[in-house]
Amino acid sequence: MTQINAYVGFNGDCRKAMEFYRGCIGGELTFQTIADSPIANQCAPAMKDSILHSSLTKGPLLLMATDMVGPDGFIKGNNVALSLNCSSAEEINTLYSKLSAGGKILDPLKDSFWGSLFGCFTDKFGIMWMLNYDKSTVDK
Repeated sequence: MTQINAYVGFNGDCRKAMEFYRGCIGGELTFQTIADSPIANQCAPAMKDSILHSSLTKGPLLLMATDMVGPDGFIKGNNVALSLNCSSAEEINTLYSKLSAGGKILDPLKDSFWGSLFGCFTDKFGIMWMLNYDKSTVDK
């Protein structure tokens, strides 16, 4: 099955952001620094501790991130949204509370017109999140 995975650039905050997300979501977190990569000698010595690649994995969830910046420079998260489809009301409430801490609420967690519990916010790192729980999946 085809899966979309998010890849987020943090321009120096990758480790801090990914550790925050692991604290909220759980899962296994890995980091590869510039110093531990084949491109270490192509980068400035000041970049040695920067994160080349990071991944947070929990079941089918995969979030990837980096400190690397593209040729146009860094634009903080305004073109990225991460959507999480939650499996229970308890899960969406927990994740919404943890992930939105220190951020800005854009749409409070509430019942939506499409039959889901939904909320949207920008976290303290400037990343937009959309959390959705389809209430029709409740066991009958």
